[in-house]
Parts: sequence; C-alpha cells; structure tokens
Amino acid sequence: MVTNTYSTVVRSRSWALRAGFVLFLGASFFASSAAWAQTKIGFVRTERVLKESAPAQAAQKKLEAEFSKREKELQDLASRLRGLSEKLERDLPVLAEKDRVNQQREITDMERDLQRRQREFREDLNQRRNEELAGVVEQANQAIRKIAESEKFDVIFQEAVYASPRIDITDKVLRALGTKASGK
Repeated sequence: MVTNTYSTVVRSRSWALRAGFVLFLGASFFASSAAWAQTKIGFVRTERVLKESAPAQAAQKKLEAEFSKREKELQDLASRLRGLSEKLERDLPVLAEKDRVNQQREITDMERDLQRRQREFREDLNQRRNEELAGVVEQANQAIRKIAESEKFDVIFQEAVYASPRIDITDKVLRALGTKASGK
C-alpha cells in the first residue's frame, strides 16, 4: 500500500512538473511571439549590391583599365600562335625535317609561355578582384549599419533561401552607395 501511494504521488508530481513546464513553454512562446512581432527584420540581396552599386561598378572599371593592356597582349600572343600553327600546317609537306622540328619547338615554347602568362593573368586578376570586392563589401556593410541604426532594424540578413520583398532593403542600400535603384 505504501509503494502504491508513493508511485501515485510520484506520478502526480511528475504530471504536475510536466504541466508546469508546458505552461512555462506556452507563456514563453506567447511572450516571444509578442517580442517577435515587434522585431524589425531586413534583407539585402548581396549579389545586386556587388553588381549594381556605384562602388562595385567603379571597381569593375578600375580592374578593366588595369588589366586591359595585359589581356590585349595575351590575345595578340594567341593570335600569333594560331598564325604560326596554320603556317606550319600549310608548309608541312614542303618543309625539311630540321625546319619542321624547329618550328614545332617554337610553337610548343610559345604555347607554354602563353599558358603560363594566362595563368598568371588569371591569378593576378582574381587577387585584385577580391581586393576590390572586399572594399565594396566594407562600404556596403557600413551603409547597411547606418540604415539599420537610423531605421531601428533589429536584424538584417544578407543570405537567405527566401526573403519577402516586403523586408528587402537592397534598393535603400544601393541608394546609400550612390546608385539609382532599379527596383529589380
């Protein structure tokens, strides 16, 4: 009888604890729901900022100016290489063995040089692009912080699977960075 009473008391206390916990969770949910409803959330489409903002466009123009000469040199070298390859193909039937070997070696050396220079070009371009984009990102983050503070946002996201256009502040960020927002 004592064991039976003890297990009844334990079960009722356990039930009371569970019920109290459920009530606590319910109250917490409603309190957090009220707080959540008052939370101001924003979202920024980073890819638009990195493509359409004035600093991003200025960085792109700067990179084009900085690398256009090298790109032209690579195109000229590739063109010369094609010309030499075509000439070798045309002249192959009438070339002496020694001349054919020399021209093939020259073409191989030129191909190797072109590949090396193209690889260096890509590496340099990527490094400079990353440097320029870091500056754009920093400017965008400053603009986002100013908007968040002035408009009293609680949180602003930059990455999301989905964000309602209602909370999208990308146009405000673009305007703050000096770009006329296109409303995309």
